[in-house]
Amino acid sequence: MVMSLLADLIRKAQAAGADAADALLVDSASLSVAYRLGKPEKVERSESGDVGLRVFVGKRQAMVSSSDRSPQALAALVERAVAMARLVPEDPFCGLAEPDQLAQRLPELDICDAAEPDPLVLVDWAKRAENSARAVAGVSNSEGAEAGWSRSTVAVAASNGFAHSYHVSRSQIAVSVLAGQSGQGMERDYDYDQTVYFSDLRQPEEIGRLAGERAVKRLGARKVRTTRVPVILDPRVAAGLLGHLAGAINGNSIARGTSFLKDHLGKAILPAGLSVIDDPHRLRGLRSKPCDGEGVANGRRAIVEDGILTSWLLDLRSARQLGMTSTGHASRGTGGPPSPSASNLWLEPGQITPAEMISDISQGFYVTELFGMGVNGITGDYSRGAAGFWIDGGEMVYPVSEVTVAGNLKEMFRQLTPANDLVFRYGVDAPTLRIDGLTVAGA
Repeated sequence: MVMSLLADLIRKAQAAGADAADALLVDSASLSVAYRLGKPEKVERSESGDVGLRVFVGKRQAMVSSSDRSPQALAALVERAVAMARLVPEDPFCGLAEPDQLAQRLPELDICDAAEPDPLVLVDWAKRAENSARAVAGVSNSEGAEAGWSRSTVAVAASNGFAHSYHVSRSQIAVSVLAGQSGQGMERDYDYDQTVYFSDLRQPEEIGRLAGERAVKRLGARKVRTTRVPVILDPRVAAGLLGHLAGAINGNSIARGTSFLKDHLGKAILPAGLSVIDDPHRLRGLRSKPCDGEGVANGRRAIVEDGILTSWLLDLRSARQLGMTSTGHASRGTGGPPSPSASNLWLEPGQITPAEMISDISQGFYVTELFGMGVNGITGDYSRGAAGFWIDGGEMVYPVSEVTVAGNLKEMFRQLTPANDLVFRYGVDAPTLRIDGLTVAGA
């Protein structure tokens, strides 16, 4: 039914004058609950469906989407898309994949949990998470706990002969609480988990306890004097550095010349021995998919190997613009054309424990939270607000807030030391990281 709808759209687009076309359909269902201060706040279930059609008239392309699948709406969709494609400027790099670029074997990745959880089960999980957090001594208020589930069907078809559909699911739980009293200083912290299978989630009592303990530990936070010290990034924030790396090697940024790594392909950007892996075929991976959004074959790739940058993240368009071959990183939605994006991305762990990493630091800063958007993708300059704990004599001695961590990403990448505590939790993951010589700006 789904694939025949897309095939029919493509046929109609070609009959209306399109030289080529592809279509994407996404059907989703979700369930979410919220629980706060001992009472349920919401139980919601939603369903949505969107279809997008992309057409090519020569070297012109246009894309139109709709949530209405009536014959009249789909006919209008085709008409609008072809009319728009005739009006837009030519793009010499647009176009579908050649047949020999298409994925021939699509692996089973175990990325869909067929069972939809009972709403009462989700309410119970949210209740248990919040109760556990509020039971921690020093916790004074709660922003609530939420639990949710979603499942989506993704289908892609194109006039080059590609056609495939697959299903994905997510389950998640989160809780956020406050510690302290108004007028005497209050702090907030959280914990959450998300997995493909509901049964793989950590227990709500653990999530709640960690959220409560983290909030209490932040009480009495101080500022520190501006200084240059080693900085330790907790795994919750360390993954953000990989996000900056992925943005810097995105094919669109490279083609535009707007990346601080634009001249670094084949060069060392991390210390020797370190590797960054992108693997869209990781079983039960949060960002796994059997092929990319253009039907191009994808697979595990070391984008940094032994410290050397080996690859950009490319879709078809950026690859053509750079005179290269797609790396199978096209990602897309129903409302726009494909663009490059990483899948399951992680930095391989090191050999030492986080405690060993901290033990030789006489003065330093352990970061548990980063905020603000002070990252320049062109120069690599980095400056973000931070909170965490001051390190003195190899131990975390008191909480710190209202400071800024600053450096340059090129230098930060070269100074990375990873711990051995990598856990796959967010889709983009890193172990605890140490970066020497960053500026911590405070009082």
